[in-house]
Amino acid sequence: MWKIIRLELARTPEFPSGRHDCGYEITAPVDATGHLAAAEWAKARTRAVVRRFWHDQDEQHGNLIHTRHRTWAFSYRPGEEDDEPLYRLESHRLVEGEYVSVSENGVVLPFHIVSVRPFGTDAMAKVEITAR
Repeated sequence: MWKIIRLELARTPEFPSGRHDCGYEITAPVDATGHLAAAEWAKARTRAVVRRFWHDQDEQHGNLIHTRHRTWAFSYRPGEEDDEPLYRLESHRLVEGEYVSVSENGVVLPFHIVSVRPFGTDAMAKVEITAR
């Protein structure tokens, strides 16, 4: 099932309360246990996207990729130089309340998963059920 996962910057020395205006929204396939579904991702790679938002910077839009090292990363342009690796994302559950780590320019930052909601036809089916 495809989901939209919102990550917000968790507590860091620079931001002791975290930041709601710094983070990522990821559209990706998530299985029933909350893990990324690599087989589903492989069927529709271009659908797996990321939006990076940061309080004092322009938004960036890219893709969630599965690297040749069998890890996950955010990529904004062709090539690997701009990729932002996701620390052990293949073993993390993508559920509200959990934390994940993203490497930004070589600095690993913690992010809190603040929401996981349906995407696409999954979301439309939920709207139809709710509207009845």
